[in-house]
Amino acid sequence: AFFWLVSLLLSSLIWFIAVKASDPQDERLQKGLLIFGVMFSVLLQEAFRFLYYKLLRKAIEGLVALSEDGCSPISIQQMAYVAGVGFGLMSGAFSMINLLADALGPGTVGIHGDSQLYFLTSAFMTMVLIFLHTFWGILFFHGCEHRRWWEIAAVVVMHLTVSGLSFCNPLYVGSLVPSYLLMAAAAAWAYLLSGGSAQNLRRFLLCKC
Repeated sequence: AFFWLVSLLLSSLIWFIAVKASDPQDERLQKGLLIFGVMFSVLLQEAFRFLYYKLLRKAIEGLVALSEDGCSPISIQQMAYVAGVGFGLMSGAFSMINLLADALGPGTVGIHGDSQLYFLTSAFMTMVLIFLHTFWGILFFHGCEHRRWWEIAAVVVMHLTVSGLSFCNPLYVGSLVPSYLLMAAAAAWAYLLSGGSAQNLRRFLLCKC
């Protein structure tokens, strides 16, 4: 969560400088800066995810050196899951803060032709991002651990895609449906990489040990 906050701080700083140094009356330029800010923020988040992986690897090496049996008490898969949850929860928390700020007023959401589904769809989008960050953490760490750089690239591309889909709003179907499809694909992929199988899933659904 701390690493995600640092990435947000740096991307916000770059965004603030870019906005202050540009012409606020130029709508085309401001939209371009918005797109640049979103893409830059995504890349920075993934860069900090990689830095966090490197830090955890160093920590694991230290734990192995100190342990009596030469084994780490926690696996890289567990760390990947926890790291993904931390990224997701902080991302969701800040999304909710922005929603609450809009809800404080003036009360114009849903008025003057705006969609009345803004808060509902924003909540669903926040939820999908929390889950996606969790799955991305597993995929990203697995790619780093096994030197599968295409898995890392896939995470970055999916993150850029989901963030870019937000520009489809207020056509919320255009952003929510593809995002949930990507979430389902990422969930299945992360499940398989974590050692899951169709048989295990069936036993789980049937409550069999």
